[in-house]
Amino acid sequence: MKYLDPKADLTFKKVFGEHPDLVISLLNALLPFDKPEEEVRSIEYLPAELVPDTPLRKNSIVDVRCKDASGRQFIVEMQMVWSKEFQNRVLFNASKAYVRQLGKSIDYDLLQPVYSLNLVNDIFEPEMEQYYHYYRMVHYERTDKVIDGLHLVFIELPKFKPHTYSEKKMQVLWLRFLTEISEQTRFAPQELLENPEVNKALSEVEESAFTDAELEGYDKFWDTIRVECTLVNSIQRRYKEGLEKGLEEGRAKGRAEGLEEGRAEGLEEGRAEGLEEGRAEGRAEGRAEGRAEGRAEGRAEGETRGKADVARNLKQMGLPISTIAQATGLSPEAIEQL
Repeated sequence: MKYLDPKADLTFKKVFGEHPDLVISLLNALLPFDKPEEEVRSIEYLPAELVPDTPLRKNSIVDVRCKDASGRQFIVEMQMVWSKEFQNRVLFNASKAYVRQLGKSIDYDLLQPVYSLNLVNDIFEPEMEQYYHYYRMVHYERTDKVIDGLHLVFIELPKFKPHTYSEKKMQVLWLRFLTEISEQTRFAPQELLENPEVNKALSEVEESAFTDAELEGYDKFWDTIRVECTLVNSIQRRYKEGLEKGLEEGRAKGRAEGLEEGRAEGLEEGRAEGLEEGRAEGRAEGRAEGRAEGRAEGRAEGETRGKADVARNLKQMGLPISTIAQATGLSPEAIEQL
C-alpha cells in the first residue's frame, strides 16, 4: 500500500473538504470544546473564497470552510511554511467570516462565533514547548472574562510527539495521521487502522485513489513548497547575516567612538587633576620657600638690630669707633649714625 502525504493541498482538501463526517471528527478533536454540548454535530460546507478577487486585492481562499446547525463557522487551514503574513491572513479571514454573517435582517446579538483551526507544518514558537496554541479575546487582568467571537487555534505539527494519551484520544489519532503518514509509508500504524474515521481518511490518501492529472498536481504542490522553503530560508539567512554584520559594525563603531570619547575625557580629567595637583604642590612649595625666606630675613634683621644695640652701648661707653667696628662688624659710617 502506498500513501500520499495528507498535508498536501490536494489530499487535505480531499479528506476534510469532501467528507463532512471526517471534518466533524477533526474539529471536535482539535478545537477547545470543554463541554459535550459544544461539539459539532453536523456541518454544511460554505464557499472557500472569503474575499472576491478585485483589481485592488487578491481573493482569499481557505482550505475548508463550513458551519454547523447553530450558525457557528469553522475555518480549517493546512499551512506548510510559517510566516507573519499567514498569521495576519488567519486573523483577517476569521474576522471577515464573522462580519459576513451580518445581513440586512440580522442583529448583532445573533452573530455566532468563528473558529479558525490552523495546522502548521513548521515551528513558529521555538521558545515554547507546547504545540497547541489557543487565542481568544480575554480581559487583560481577568482572563476568565471573555468576549466571545473569534477563536484562533494554531498547532505546530513538528512539536507533536504522542508519548502518552494524556490528550484526547482522537486528537492524538488525527495528529498522528497528519505527522506519520507520508509517501514513505507502506504500512499504516495499527492504531490508525482500527479507528473507523482515521481508517476512512487513510483510504482517501491512497495513491491509487488519484488520477494521473491529480498526481501531477500533487508533485507540483511539493515543488512549490520546496521553492518557498528555499526562499524563506534564504531570506532568514540573509536577515541573520545582516543582523550579525550590523551588530559587529555597531560594536566596532561603538568601541572606536567610546575609545575616542574616553581618551578625550581622560585627557580633560588628567589636565584638571594635573592642574589641581600642580596648584597644590605650588602652594606647598611657595609656603615652604616663603617660610624659609622669611626666617632668613628675620634672622638677618635680628642680627643687624643686635649689632646696632651693642655698638650703641659701646659708643656710649666712650670706646673708639674703630674698636666698635672691629667688635660688631658694622661700618664706621653706620656706627657714626647711631
